[in-house]
Amino acid sequence: MSSPRPALAIIGGSGFYDFFGDDATTLEIETPYGAPSAPITVGDVDGRQVAFLPRHGRKHEYSPHTVPYQANMWALRSIGVRRIFAPCAVGSLRADWGPGTVAVPDQLVDRTSGRPQTFFDNGGIHVSFADPYCDELRSAATKSAVAELPMKSAGTMVVVQGPRFSTRAESRWFAGQGWELVNMTGFPEAVLARELEMCYAAIALVTDLDAGLEAGEGVSAVAVFEEFERNLVPFKRLVRQAVATVDGTDTCDRCRVHTGVTLPFDLP
Repeated sequence: MSSPRPALAIIGGSGFYDFFGDDATTLEIETPYGAPSAPITVGDVDGRQVAFLPRHGRKHEYSPHTVPYQANMWALRSIGVRRIFAPCAVGSLRADWGPGTVAVPDQLVDRTSGRPQTFFDNGGIHVSFADPYCDELRSAATKSAVAELPMKSAGTMVVVQGPRFSTRAESRWFAGQGWELVNMTGFPEAVLARELEMCYAAIALVTDLDAGLEAGEGVSAVAVFEEFERNLVPFKRLVRQAVATVDGTDTCDRCRVHTGVTLPFDLP
């Protein structure tokens, strides 16, 4: 029997370790960058074959700065994936975007360091990244709002190195720039997807108000996981609806960034 060729994928974040039932297919994938975070499972969502990869591993064994991002994205592309939804947990930099809010960011700021963030270490390849998220996937996600979770259809997500949370000064600085969300895993995931010409959109669930927003308060991992778990059922339902809402399964024209460019290797 041939392996399934899913065109859509979900990369799940904290607390999002499974997505299908026992009838899903499991794929063990090796890449030039090693193994991905976990075996990829492929199952049915509303009549479509969809791949699922837990970003942090099946048992959350990878911290944000140690996730094998290159292997993850290469593995998904190699099995046929061309469009990716990336649900994730985020902190809010706005008091009015409280826990339980879902945001579909349209911009990203990279504040990470030392993470491999490209497949093109040679060949002089420069990738357009002015708009880091796919508009078609963002539209599908924002149309999939559920009553339990208030929806924000845009926002800037600043990605920090982790695994520590921000200081109050850092948090106030981020908020002062007009950014709305803070996260630890959205980069380099987004740019690696773009380099492999895969559409990509983050769907962010707010789990906490960041440290600079509440005097005397701070962010704790326990509270983040508890808040994510509290909203996990409607959040999964929203993601499933987003998958079902996607019109088409191939890379959109805007995310085909290598047209007319000779690459140093063939895309998987």
